[in-house]
Amino acid sequence: MKDRSKLTTEKRNRRTGDIDRRTTLQIVDAISAEDALVAPAVRRQRRQLAAGVDLIVERFRRGGRLFYVGAGTSGRLGVLDASECPPTFGTRPSLVQGIIAGGRRALVRAIEGAEDSAADGAAALDARGAKGDDAVVGIAACGLTPFVHGALRRARRIGAASLFVTCSPEVVSRVRADVVICPVVGAEAVTGSTRMKAGTATKLVLNTLTTAAMVRLGKVYGNLMVDLKATNAKLRDRSERMVMELTDLSRPAARRLLAQARGEVKAALVMHARGVGYRRARELLAASSGLLREVIGQNPKKPPDSS
Repeated sequence: MKDRSKLTTEKRNRRTGDIDRRTTLQIVDAISAEDALVAPAVRRQRRQLAAGVDLIVERFRRGGRLFYVGAGTSGRLGVLDASECPPTFGTRPSLVQGIIAGGRRALVRAIEGAEDSAADGAAALDARGAKGDDAVVGIAACGLTPFVHGALRRARRIGAASLFVTCSPEVVSRVRADVVICPVVGAEAVTGSTRMKAGTATKLVLNTLTTAAMVRLGKVYGNLMVDLKATNAKLRDRSERMVMELTDLSRPAARRLLAQARGEVKAALVMHARGVGYRRARELLAASSGLLREVIGQNPKKPPDSS
């Protein structure tokens, strides 16, 4: 598309055309009113989101990884979501990776022109050793970023699953990807500033993709993040509280159990519910592909008849 002015993300917003003449409170209200449009727009993509999650889970189960590829705000959001998966879900850092045009420096400083090379996008994916078992999510609010499209073309060429996230419905029919997710949030309060509504929508989409995928993989029991890595005081406290809630143990007892389980909440819960040691607990979890509910059932407070 040669005329970018036709893109939704580049159009002027008639509701905020005089925003520079409003009071501070009126400016805040105008931005808030626009932000209120984001969640419904993302919800309208629920079927596409579900299809994307299923595709990512299928690749994970094949031993593949997930790569986010983007530039500017889109790239930063991908790196952010990827970086939060290890502490939240106990994944290895290589499972979900974020690639941003311009590399690490672009995380904290805009690098002009980094997004304009499709060849660089493909090369960035090659540098991570992307393979056919992987999934690649291209993120481009405007839908046109060459760096992102270069990476997606490489993904298709090697047989990797391809997803595309954009807020520009005008480009959807031209995108070649297995799943296209396009929350239409409308023109920005400040024309072209896709760090605003488009950025918020993108974060919701990425959070949903990884969180739902991790739920499907058994990283969550009920709504508790039982595979977290307790790397700080807050997460150690959360681990203890989860064990206490699910076993009725006192905090000191929960702390001792976690110590025996090497800090692993899942293993601790299996040890308590099945009356087994750490090694056997890990074996049982491995046999169930990490699905805690298959090992301890609905109520870990009541041990089953046999181990």
